[in-house]
Amino acid sequence: MTTTGTRTADAARALSATAYGPQPVGTWSAPGRVNLIGEHTDYNDGFVLPFAIQHRTHVALAPRQDARIRVVSRFLRSSDGDGGVVEAGLAELAELFPGRRDEVPEWARYPLGVAWALIEAAEADPRSVTGVDLAFASDVPVGAGLSSSAAIEGATAVALAETWGLDLDGPALAQIGRRAENEAVGAPTGIMDQMASLLGRPDAAIFLDCRSLEAEVVDLGFADAGLELLVIDTGVKHSHATGGYGERRAACERAAAAMGVPALRDVAAADLPRLAGLVDEVTFRRARHIVTENQRVLDTVRTLREQGPTAIGDLLVASHASMRDDFEISVPELDTAVEAALGAGAVGARMTGGGFGGAAIALVSHDSVERVAAAARAAFEASGFTAPTIFTVTPSAGAARD
Repeated sequence: MTTTGTRTADAARALSATAYGPQPVGTWSAPGRVNLIGEHTDYNDGFVLPFAIQHRTHVALAPRQDARIRVVSRFLRSSDGDGGVVEAGLAELAELFPGRRDEVPEWARYPLGVAWALIEAAEADPRSVTGVDLAFASDVPVGAGLSSSAAIEGATAVALAETWGLDLDGPALAQIGRRAENEAVGAPTGIMDQMASLLGRPDAAIFLDCRSLEAEVVDLGFADAGLELLVIDTGVKHSHATGGYGERRAACERAAAAMGVPALRDVAAADLPRLAGLVDEVTFRRARHIVTENQRVLDTVRTLREQGPTAIGDLLVASHASMRDDFEISVPELDTAVEAALGAGAVGARMTGGGFGGAAIALVSHDSVERVAAAARAAFEASGFTAPTIFTVTPSAGAARD
């Protein structure tokens, strides 16, 4: 682990001891992720290209003598809970999720939802499963579009799967995490974030087919090319459980139904003129983003392999324009970050994550990191925005025991 990771793991252990008493038997962790390209394509059975980052969520686990689960966190917060201890019987989880999820503080639905989905997937008797106390600490920025939620789910999934002796691989645990987020939390997300968090590799991205769940490691080559990936966190918070995300997903489903296909994955750019005659203008633009974004992912993978990372800039820029104009999930702060980065010489830049806030990414040469960061700060100040938080991310390993 990095020094920061060790501190965060220690914080999880300390919180466990303070909240519960007994020392935990170990800590597990999972990373957040940056999506290099391929936004909102995952729940359309499309293609994505994320990579795990060095920022991780750690969970300390202490076994219990009964079939109950407790969770506590000092970093997870929501409007209906402060991160204090939440407790439930493992057998009660099937009664809570999904129908009575509103009775559970939103932050606690993530780990409790994973426990519920794991028990269901394993077809286990919850009365015979070891009870656990879980304590969470994290250095993944919350609300920045770096998938702090998948990091929570991934850490919980690997910790519980090992403790409960469940033989489930990364893709299976990713599906557990997605079900927890969809049904226990109520956020209609796809599977990209969970797959990136569980399957991440150092210095590489995961080229994921979200229909087949086939994942292929793609070398990024940032270090050899003298490039860094800069994250510009706007500080504008977003939530996937609110309406904008669901509305976009519903529009995609309408467009696919109009074309008579299972998902927009099955629509090619050549089909777009026909789609335009079948749906309203807003639905068409939503679908056009997905269709063209899928192609941009394929083009980015090919370009990385054939020409290297310095040649993908135009694809990143086109992706942002599509999200801004067709999918309409950008905000002025994100547009300002992208424009400032490009103006200061970034190879490419785009917003990343679900949108409506969060972060932009900029691919920059090593010697221009400070110049691009300074340009972004100046542009935010000139626009009257709160100063952004800016840092670099490194492609890193996926979920594991610490």
